[in-house]
Amino acid sequence: MSDTLYSLPLNLSLFVFLLGCVALDLLFGDPRDWPHPVRLIGKILARLEGWTTSFFLGPRIGGALSVAAVAAGSAAVVLLLTGLPLVGEILALYLGYAGLALGCLLRETNTVLALLEDGRLAAARAHLAGLVSRDTEDMTEDEVCRALGETLAENFNDGFVAPLFWLCLLGPAALWAYKAVSTVDSMWGYRTPRFEKIGKAGARADDILAWMPARLAAISIWATGWMLLRPAAWERIARDARSMDSPNAGWPMSAAAHVAGVSMGGPTRYFGEIKDKPFLGPLGVTWSPRRVRGMLRALLPAALLCTLVLTIAGSSLSWWNLG
Repeated sequence: MSDTLYSLPLNLSLFVFLLGCVALDLLFGDPRDWPHPVRLIGKILARLEGWTTSFFLGPRIGGALSVAAVAAGSAAVVLLLTGLPLVGEILALYLGYAGLALGCLLRETNTVLALLEDGRLAAARAHLAGLVSRDTEDMTEDEVCRALGETLAENFNDGFVAPLFWLCLLGPAALWAYKAVSTVDSMWGYRTPRFEKIGKAGARADDILAWMPARLAAISIWATGWMLLRPAAWERIARDARSMDSPNAGWPMSAAAHVAGVSMGGPTRYFGEIKDKPFLGPLGVTWSPRRVRGMLRALLPAALLCTLVLTIAGSSLSWWNLG
């Protein structure tokens, strides 16, 4: 049996390592009391904001230099830590697991759903505010569920598929370079007077790095729909995805909307202003906690499918090694 395993055309230790990172993410998520690398990156960006805005060659160039420095610095630190003798592989496992956010996303989604099902709408709004950038204070239950479903679908790629893609192909250093760029986009990627210029480079870099993972996420959700006897037309998924301003966010959202049979998009309030977002999926569907749970049931097997595809690809290609 062992001879058969070692004759497979893949790096078995790398395969087990990658599956271990996903398993730890699903089991533990992001423990609230633990320090997390993303929080450290966020603090660095907060300190860099003033320098970036006042950079003598202009805030756009300052933003580009900042995102390059933070991404390269993150990758360099991870390479240093994972190359340490004795503890390097343990640190690699932690950093691989900590860069994935599916477990945390599932836990937070279920928390909001439980509050809604208990009739605690105000508490659900407050908890949702920590997950989304839109205004939540006056949301109805339908609006809370829509916002929850949309962030669940979008972050299926941003928080899980894209970081797993870079982890599998190029290792923890590439994962954390991507996470640094994604954090820049999350903090500075707003079209407001404060962030529009300094966040431009981060937003474009995030678009490039998440381009292929976003489409892989959509294909996985679409394929899962067929396996769950919820077939959706790929042409409709692609049509709706291309209607979004973002070149990537629409793909997992559109796939999830069509497979789960829900409507996404429409008027959405950000920072006190209404933005009309394109509609995705079948129109006129009323959201409810049951609809969000239906989406969860579609996304979990899609996550399993992505995990198998990416871990097999990464361990077969073996473009990086542990230790």
